[in-house]
Amino acid sequence: MSRFIVFLIVLTQVTCLPAFAAKGKKVAQKGATPQKTATKEEQPPISILSIIPAQGEPGMSVTLSGTGFTDKTIAFLGSVSMPTKLVTPKILTFDIPDLPPGLYALFVKREDGATSKPYNFMLQAQKPVAVSLSPDTLYSCATGKEREVVISGRNFQEGAQVLLDGAAIRSRVFSRESVSFNVPSQLFSGLHQVQVKNPSDEVSGAVALFIDTRPEILSVTQGGEYVNYYELIIEGKNFQQGSTLVVDGARLYSGMGPATERERFIYVDCTRIIYQRHPYDSTLKSIKIQVINPNSEESPVVTVNAP
Repeated sequence: MSRFIVFLIVLTQVTCLPAFAAKGKKVAQKGATPQKTATKEEQPPISILSIIPAQGEPGMSVTLSGTGFTDKTIAFLGSVSMPTKLVTPKILTFDIPDLPPGLYALFVKREDGATSKPYNFMLQAQKPVAVSLSPDTLYSCATGKEREVVISGRNFQEGAQVLLDGAAIRSRVFSRESVSFNVPSQLFSGLHQVQVKNPSDEVSGAVALFIDTRPEILSVTQGGEYVNYYELIIEGKNFQQGSTLVVDGARLYSGMGPATERERFIYVDCTRIIYQRHPYDSTLKSIKIQVINPNSEESPVVTVNAP
């Protein structure tokens, strides 16, 4: 009986040991130091993988592809910072500022101070752009201020020159958008090319200037009356010293013609001709009048009613 009691006591002690061990282990876990959790996600490294275009001029837009871009990332050309536009976390764009041409180090910098590797970027001289002329058509007999032409465009620099058919002529720069010049009087009829050349030797594309030498009759009015003739005042443009007046198909002489010819005309200037008409009677008739220049350019025929 006593042996049975001793065996029972030993068995009870062995059975309870795991419980005490487990309890001790649980207490040890309560006393362990907990691990710290991250409070802020780390940003990926910032880098530039491609630059499009790889060179440009002021005013152009450049697109960067890479990694680690944010909406507060700034681009740099050398020491000059430029605001950027975040398209996606991998696409960034910026506009090239007005800087002197040359080779610059291009890189980007994030707000946390992370900086990308620099790359060479060639900044080209800004090319002038000629857009339009005012006026774009000039009559050969224009004088003074009438011969002034204004070129509108952009990127014109101080000291820029106007090229007329490839030859430099005197000009005046009003602003980066406007340059003027006077058209030489000896310029021949037809189309001419006008360009702007900056001091950096960059040349704009050409715009067309048309020199119009074709005669045109704008009006015919009756002038003075004399014993056996009266005057018709013919006004228009591009009349020349050697022009011919044609009335009803007959060519008339200028000034004092042959004694047998009563009909004649007087050239006044490029805008006026006086036709001395000797009518047979005072009845109104339909008269067709035309002016032909020495280079064979003809005015449209006009019809007037006169004695």
